[in-house]
Amino acid sequence: MDITIAILKIAMDGAKKTQIVYGANLNSTIANKYLARLEEKQLIEQKGNLFVTTDKGRMYKNMASELDIR
Repeated sequence: MDITIAILKIAMDGAKKTQIVYGANLNSTIANKYLARLEEKQLIEQKGNLFVTTDKGRMYKNMASELDIR
């Protein structure tokens, strides 16, 4: 869940895959799996070479952040 939230935060205003890989400290293979899953769930969308968090993704990120009790 931490990785998902990190990706959604990075992509709030649009981010290239490279920015997501470095920002969330992932390798390309793992990033591809997360991005595919997030797109499947309509939490993120690809616009050209940018990934952008959708409104649904913003709501998910906010709810998940509120539930984080660390």
